[in-house]
Amino acid sequence: MPRARLTTDFFDRSVHEVARELIGCQLFFDGVGGTIVETESYERDDPACHAYVGLTERTRVLFGPPGRAYVYLSYGVHCLLNAVAEPEGDAAAVLIRALEPTAGLELMRARRGARLADTDLCSGPGKLTEALGVGLAQNDAELDRDPFLLLPPGPEPPEVVVGPRIGITKAVERPWRFCAARNPHVSKPWPSPA
Repeated sequence: MPRARLTTDFFDRSVHEVARELIGCQLFFDGVGGTIVETESYERDDPACHAYVGLTERTRVLFGPPGRAYVYLSYGVHCLLNAVAEPEGDAAAVLIRALEPTAGLELMRARRGARLADTDLCSGPGKLTEALGVGLAQNDAELDRDPFLLLPPGPEPPEVVVGPRIGITKAVERPWRFCAARNPHVSKPWPSPA
């Protein structure tokens, strides 16, 4: 029996719960994707969150309804995909940091480089969006509608390891990075199981 896609209700709650429970979910964009193995959560009162500065044209999507894609350009180079969480107006999001690719690997290689190992295709937020073909045009897209497809985990969700976020300079000590334990597709540095 096919699993029903995640709906807006899944995202309409604590961003930290959403980030943890996305581990093991399946994410596809136009049929290309795989299993989410790493996320990070960001909330409005967090200095590392874009919403910390308040409502701007750039942060408008973060303050909007849950279950939307917040896609932005990082350092003018990579698009990063986030899922807006919590009730409308609360401004929180989950950064999708890494996937274990399962569908469309040849297309991912064509987008990222034909000689890459499977473990290098989506092991970081910029690599992930490049491999999936997600760009700024997807900002504010509804994650419960095509071309996105988000499915819940299978019957045995992975063990989740929690640790400090990486790749940021503010509030780095907060334990809001969630990873599938011992999964080689997680971005480096790999967290250690407790």
